[in-house]
Amino acid sequence: MRFFSAGIVIGLLAPAALVSTAQASGYSLFGHAHIVSPGFNSAHAVQLRSTCPGGSPMCLVNNTYAFGGTDFDIPAGTTFATFLTLETQYMFTQGSCGGGGPRFQINMQGGTDTGNIFVYIGPAPNYTLCPSNIWQSTGDLLEGSNLIDTSQLDGGTFYDPYSAALTKYGSYQVTGVQLVTDGAWSQVGNFQTVHVDDVDINGTIYTFDQPQTEEVCKKDGWEVVTRADGSTFTNQGDCMQYFNTGK
Repeated sequence: MRFFSAGIVIGLLAPAALVSTAQASGYSLFGHAHIVSPGFNSAHAVQLRSTCPGGSPMCLVNNTYAFGGTDFDIPAGTTFATFLTLETQYMFTQGSCGGGGPRFQINMQGGTDTGNIFVYIGPAPNYTLCPSNIWQSTGDLLEGSNLIDTSQLDGGTFYDPYSAALTKYGSYQVTGVQLVTDGAWSQVGNFQTVHVDDVDINGTIYTFDQPQTEEVCKKDGWEVVTRADGSTFTNQGDCMQYFNTGK
């Protein structure tokens, strides 16, 4: 998986930071990402959270900012020309869009030219001021004049119309896709929390309603996951016991 931070925070995050906290067929969660209830007209969604302790620039200087994301498996041989759909339902519960998050990251490889295409979520062209506590659809982000960030690739630019990017990079291999948020440094409260559901990755729709295990309780997951009746847990052990025994 290639994970690059966008916006002001540019650089490669250490692979050791990308610890999977939950896994199911076709995707895995990393960083501050957890399954939560309810979802968009469904039982579950994924919560992605970014934090910036002490605010910007302190968390950037100290490298203490946190991020969360979902990494999706992509079939071998997929090219950008055959990668046709990128869409999700999303809802902010803390902060708003901004600072490059949330975004899709399409990992690209064309010969020796490798990098990410960033596809930002929120109102174009600034991708800020997303409303809170209401589910919204991105619509299909890979269409005609929609703007995507191809600046990490040869000949790319920060705002590239999808149609132009398709012409330039259609033959490139798509080796992975992530949906990530890491823009808490841009938020007044230093938090950026967004729920995502019904993620459409090239025609495969992820609803995150697979059976959960005790793994969702780890890394503070017990604070956001709930029992089937909506009740919360008192600590990690309480949460793990529930998923092991149902009590």
